[in-house]
Amino acid sequence: MTSGAPGLPPVDLRPQSVLLTLFGDYVDGEGQYVAARGVLDLLDTAGVGEHATRATLNRMVKRGLLARQAIGRQAYFGLTAFGRRTVLDGRERAHLSELVDAGWDGRWTLVSFSMPEDASKQRHELRSRLLWAGFGMVQPGLWAAPRSVDVADLIADLDGREHVDVFSGAPQAPSDGAEMLRRAFDLDALAARYDEFATRWSRLARAGARRTQDPLACRVVLSTDWLQVIREDPRLPLEFLDPRWPALEAGRLYRSFDEDLRPLAEEQAAERLDVVVG
Repeated sequence: MTSGAPGLPPVDLRPQSVLLTLFGDYVDGEGQYVAARGVLDLLDTAGVGEHATRATLNRMVKRGLLARQAIGRQAYFGLTAFGRRTVLDGRERAHLSELVDAGWDGRWTLVSFSMPEDASKQRHELRSRLLWAGFGMVQPGLWAAPRSVDVADLIADLDGREHVDVFSGAPQAPSDGAEMLRRAFDLDALAARYDEFATRWSRLARAGARRTQDPLACRVVLSTDWLQVIREDPRLPLEFLDPRWPALEAGRLYRSFDEDLRPLAEEQAAERLDVVVG
């Protein structure tokens, strides 16, 4: 879904991602619930329509990310423990100060797997977790990350983990680390995501928060967009990258604009969101 919010750049938004950003920033306290009406109004301002927001709230309740309770005639929503862990994971990734690994020790983690034909769900889940942890596919069934990764913890609750083998070490001749990295990761596509983010937000960031029509909606969309850009960034070793790697400038833009927006957005959140402790 592309945001068409007035005064904001067009951003391809996943409604669940927008909601997780909103709850993570403004309704993340234990036992806190927010009235659905305020959430619907805010997401509409951010470019997500009421029908999509209602449907996504209901799906998030079914998935165990949100809990719902009725207070009077209004529905209120709050994060579950699982939802809070999901938000924290995303928040930590969004605020990573190091978007590249400048002190890489040369070690790789390799994961090899061969799932049974009827294990497509487990195979998909494993690949999703490997991508989130910074792995790329070197060849079918062989994934690599240029760092030490605790794969045992990553797949501890995954069915089919007995079909997974994990190795740690460094490439040996004739293997070449730079070539392996290029096969595992689409560097051009990754760089383009950061360039596009900077292009989308640079004009608003230069103008400043006080020139923004709706600082709260702007901050929610900005943070959601940033997390969608970096969620599959493997944080690669700097020695393999162009010195002008666009993630560095995009990260500075995001952090600066986010800090500029924060005070005004928090004032608006206090006025527009009906948050209670249940």
